[in-house]
Amino acid sequence: MKRTDRRSDCPTNFALQAFGDSWSLLVVRDLMFKGKRSFVEFAASDEHIATNILTDRLFTLRRSGIIRRDGTGRATRYSLTAKGVDLLPLMIEMIVWAARHDGRSAAPGAFVRRATRARAELLAEMRARLVLEHAAR
Repeated sequence: MKRTDRRSDCPTNFALQAFGDSWSLLVVRDLMFKGKRSFVEFAASDEHIATNILTDRLFTLRRSGIIRRDGTGRATRYSLTAKGVDLLPLMIEMIVWAARHDGRSAAPGAFVRRATRARAELLAEMRARLVLEHAAR
């Protein structure tokens, strides 16, 4: 049997091949938590991603079915697909983990407390918002 471009059939490998670099996860973060939608907004993030890398990551996330692109040129807007919204529990868990282990974490305390004490409620609320945003596009 001929292998495709997958390194292995390991679930961790599948996930990492879909979104497995820090830049891709930061784009997902910006879409999910910060309401960013355009190339210019992503490029203006605190991490200062180079435009060539940003272009590549947006393409990779689209190819993986995690984000979609609407419009062209300066009117281009990005949003999470249903597959991208499914990353919400993972993203929240990473925020809680970082808040617990990084003394300089910028995670808002109220968000971390809610994610810790009422995670199911927070997930449902955020998922509903993200699904509505996806449906509106």
